[in-house]
Amino acid sequence: MNGYLRLLTAFALGMATVSGFAPFYFYPVPVITLAMLCLLWRGSKTPFQAGLTGFAFGMGLFGAGVTWLYVSLHDFGHMTMPLAVVALVVLCAYLSLFPALAGWLGSLRRLSSTWAWPGVVAALWALMEWVRGTLFTGFPWLTVGYSQAPDSPLAGFAPVIGVYGLSLLLMLSAAWLACWLENRQHRRVWLWLGSIWFTGLGLQQIHWTQPEGEPVTVSLLQGNVPQNMKWEPEHLAATMQTYARLVRESTSRLIVTPEISFPLFVEQAPQDFLELLAEHARARQGDVLIGMVERDLANDSYYNTMFSLGSSPGQSYRKYHLVPFGEYIPLKPVFGWIIDVLHIPLSDFSRGGLDQQPMALAGQRVAINICYEDVFGEEIILQLPQASLLVNVSNDAWFGRSIGPRQHLQISQMRALETGRYMLRATNTGVTAIIDERGRVLQQLEMFTTAGLHGSVQGFGGATPYVRFGNNLVFALIGGLLLMGGLAAFSGKRKNSVK
Repeated sequence: MNGYLRLLTAFALGMATVSGFAPFYFYPVPVITLAMLCLLWRGSKTPFQAGLTGFAFGMGLFGAGVTWLYVSLHDFGHMTMPLAVVALVVLCAYLSLFPALAGWLGSLRRLSSTWAWPGVVAALWALMEWVRGTLFTGFPWLTVGYSQAPDSPLAGFAPVIGVYGLSLLLMLSAAWLACWLENRQHRRVWLWLGSIWFTGLGLQQIHWTQPEGEPVTVSLLQGNVPQNMKWEPEHLAATMQTYARLVRESTSRLIVTPEISFPLFVEQAPQDFLELLAEHARARQGDVLIGMVERDLANDSYYNTMFSLGSSPGQSYRKYHLVPFGEYIPLKPVFGWIIDVLHIPLSDFSRGGLDQQPMALAGQRVAINICYEDVFGEEIILQLPQASLLVNVSNDAWFGRSIGPRQHLQISQMRALETGRYMLRATNTGVTAIIDERGRVLQQLEMFTTAGLHGSVQGFGGATPYVRFGNNLVFALIGGLLLMGGLAAFSGKRKNSVK
């Protein structure tokens, strides 16, 4: 295969991989596309060619999978079309460096020619995804492990080794499949593949957490406030009236509104209005969560905060993991000019503490995460096992009518699987949903509708292995596989020793 055809094939495979994620949920597809990528890597003449192939795969994956960022930058951030396109291409190129590095390292001569190569490339892939999800505050969107939630047999491993562990097993399966396609005599591959996938099915039968207490009624409110009107002062009264009506229509004990549902500073909120909401909640021995901006004048700081009103003592949660360029400007001396290009209100928030604990609300212990905080599973578990429920509040209106909100929903499904807890999502325009501890969507609202989602949910106690150990287990697997690869490389064993 010539160089250009190889790169085009890798790019197409990356694009096809997106169908494994929501809203498509074709979870077997990434196994096939990654196996084809592995074949391209094994056929590469040099590590540089393998790295370039991995880069092309990444450009296809991210180019097709994060197109919703263009909507955020151009349609709502008012960035000019050429600049928005350039920004998106630059971001995709940066993200593609990680599969490129995995391909380059995995194709080093000593490693690529050993029997341990499938384990090595799987470990490198998972490691690069973790680095991508951590470096410069991280962007772990489209981590391939998410494609397996909630229906794939591999999803059974989520409560044990988390999403990066699923990425490792997915790439290991793909690498084994590639070895079989390369040499049909490697029949043991099917035994190894079967052992992993059937183990995943077995793990799905284990209940790592247990129901705790009585079920609680909940209402998740979706105001459907247009993003281009959300921060307009003349639209504030209509927004507050919408949420007031939705709150009054609820008979639930726990009522949740989206991120910054009331777009104003908390001290500006009419106290009689807040008291009406609190009284409604107290009449049902419950609580309501509302999102507003908190201002610390002494330190000239702003926080994206959720406040509770009702029967329980007033509590709050400040968002910790901020969106770069959306909620804060990194390296201001270098990137400060972006404030003038992107017309995003309050784009310089401060971080809340990482040690915040669950709120005691409506008889539950509620761990709140705001916007894309739920993309970081290792941070979600910091409020566990104390929390009995997870709540994600978001404003995915920034994504428009793209696949972004559905991808975000699948990420929340993974968090439910990892923690063995219900995840409740209250969003401005969707997807507002109730997800059970198995990662299954029990109820959801139609996107871009104004409504409340009413249901009954069960709190859970206990801890999954992932809650107890976080990513340490997958780090141990990565280290073990890389050690095996190193030993195999230096012992002189060759790939033709695989039988």
